Amino acid sequence: MEFLSRIASGPSQVILSLAVMLFGGFGMTRITKRLHLPDVTGYILAGILLGPYVLNLVPAAVTQGMEFVTDIALAYIAFGVGKYFKLSLLRASARRIFVITLAEALLAAAAVALTMIFVFRLPVPFALLLGAIGSATAPASTIMTIRQYHAKGEFVDTLLQVAALDDAVSLVAFSVCAAVAGGLAGGGPALDWKTLALPLAANAAALALGAGCGALLKRIITDGRSKDHRLILVNAVIFALAGVCDLLDVSPLLACMMMGAVYVNLIDNKQLFKQVNHFSPPILLLFFVLSGMRLDLGMLRTAGLIGIGYFFVRIAGKYLGAWLGARVTGASKGVRRFLGLALVPQAGVAIGLAALGQRILPAESGAMLAAIILSSSVLYEMIGPACAKGALRLVGAIGPGKPPEAPAQEETAGDGPETTGQESRETDPEENENG
Repeated sequence: MEFLSRIASGPSQVILSLAVMLFGGFGMTRITKRLHLPDVTGYILAGILLGPYVLNLVPAAVTQGMEFVTDIALAYIAFGVGKYFKLSLLRASARRIFVITLAEALLAAAAVALTMIFVFRLPVPFALLLGAIGSATAPASTIMTIRQYHAKGEFVDTLLQVAALDDAVSLVAFSVCAAVAGGLAGGGPALDWKTLALPLAANAAALALGAGCGALLKRIITDGRSKDHRLILVNAVIFALAGVCDLLDVSPLLACMMMGAVYVNLIDNKQLFKQVNHFSPPILLLFFVLSGMRLDLGMLRTAGLIGIGYFFVRIAGKYLGAWLGARVTGASKGVRRFLGLALVPQAGVAIGLAALGQRILPAESGAMLAAIILSSSVLYEMIGPACAKGALRLVGAIGPGKPPEAPAQEETAGDGPETTGQESRETDPEENENG
């Protein structure tokens, strides 16, 4: 029986549960920080410890009533991704970056899906969703390593641009696969036009709404507004857009990403993104802790070999896809050989997509999907920074004996990396592991 159920009820139970989750997430980062692991790893581990399969501290009724946290957290994550789509900075190398990103993302997705279908003999809906999720990358660990060592050059510029576009490709791929998987999971024909057209139409409507909200932000977030009122308004728009997406039964990811992209191209200013980054950490912490609490440890025994297969096949797909895309576009030898190594991390967007996938698949398959993504995300985030550092060293972006530079001041954190020209040399990491 849950600990808090015995000492509190009603609002006090919910409030104390939130406090336990916040303290637990923060406390675990004190350990992961010493191990040089990202905060998101600590949050997930804290959720596992607090959850029903270990300490069982938080009542199940509380966690079941916090489903909305997933949509809100995904909205924040997607809005932050949108700031990387500044057209003036993407035009110079758009074709090369677009081809490399499509190759590494889609080849990883195809490799995972085909392995699940033909090697592990898993249902097609499960394989499609797992493959689409496998295309996503979490760039924050890589960006932190780049900033720590002040790495520069063609390899770094290419890596930053690919990381910026990668999650957008995975969101589109997931939307298409979810439409097909939803029809198959429900027993309907996979290629029925309604199965594909209706979800895609809903996503198109959400994208249009997101673009409109980006234009709305430009009008209402003016220099005359105080910082407090700017933060209130942007959160109101994010919440409203996420709520409408829920009404349309679509993920808020694409719509909120579009809102961020439209806003950053209209206003040419990232101060609002910094404000949101300072506001959102507690919500993102709760999201990752909740994700850890939902990890069915018993399911890991069932998914063990499948999870191992996913872990290695995704890395192989990323590496081969990055090499192929770089070779086709005539990128340098260093980019061809080592770009895939820097694309290993996977966390925020993948975990969010796994939560959405659980709603589409049957209960047992959904639990297995979440178990695979959550457990592999912890492993990816453990080895990701080391892989990124190794890639930078192998390509010559940092020297073998060069000590790390002092970290930047906190107020500069949270601004996204610029990706071309002189601005591309200024790499500014996300303050949180959101990607």
